Amino acid sequence: MADINANGHIFGGWVLSQMDIAGGIVAGRIAQGPVATVAIEGMTFITPILLGDIVSVYAHEERRGRTSVAIRIDVVATRGIKEEQIELTSGLFTFVALNENHRPRPLPLPLPLPFPGD
Repeated sequence: MADINANGHIFGGWVLSQMDIAGGIVAGRIAQGPVATVAIEGMTFITPILLGDIVSVYAHEERRGRTSVAIRIDVVATRGIKEEQIELTSGLFTFVALNENHRPRPLPLPLPLPFPGD
């Protein structure tokens, strides 16, 4: 109950931390190593998260730079007996790949897409 405010909604900071964790996992896979969050842009809270919501976090690469990758993160709730899907929040998180000295390093080249029929 520590993550619920007086209105019965989940605190935005809890949601933000879950988004950062999910984005970090995706960015770390792309970077093939450690990453750090360097920016959050376009963060929008669409509707509150209610106690009892089943919360899902979806993350995918939106753009890539030399040392950084922008990950689009969407949060959706499954709510109520009818299992209604409700958009909760969305944001664009930028992560930078880190070397052993915790300094930015180049991202590995993306893997080529398979040729149809292979």
